[in-house]
Amino acid sequence: MAQVGIIMGSQSDFHIMEEAIEILKEFNIEIEVDIVSAHRTPEKMMSYGAEAHKRGLKVIIAGAGGAAHLPGMIASLTPLPVIGVPIKSSNSIDGWDSVLSILQMPGGVPVATVALNGAKNAGILAAQIIGSFDEKIQEQMISFKENLKEKVIQSSQNLKK
Repeated sequence: MAQVGIIMGSQSDFHIMEEAIEILKEFNIEIEVDIVSAHRTPEKMMSYGAEAHKRGLKVIIAGAGGAAHLPGMIASLTPLPVIGVPIKSSNSIDGWDSVLSILQMPGGVPVATVALNGAKNAGILAAQIIGSFDEKIQEQMISFKENLKEKVIQSSQNLKK
């Protein structure tokens, strides 16, 4: 059963959101992936947000560009944590419209927001949330962080050679 839902506003967002998919697969976390447009399929968005926790999801990652209403609207509909990925799209104002649309949420409707096109970090954050109650995932996260440290140490040593 999927624990993380990954949704995006359009097919054109997939090349960015694929990084979240890949990192969650590395952690062997079951996911579901769908296109859910806040503006073009509002009924689907409302159903997705209202039903996600009933399907067993624990976290939702929502990516959107332009006006980027999807993460905030999903957060308004679900009791689950939502991680927003602002996407620099073809109709974007250099990505700032997306960043601010996701970042500037009203009190009571939080969206954890990662960097512009930061789907990989969204996936890592989702894994950390799952790891807070799943010991196996937490152990994998500890190894992941240790590996990051080792890569930096190795890069430093290589630089000094």
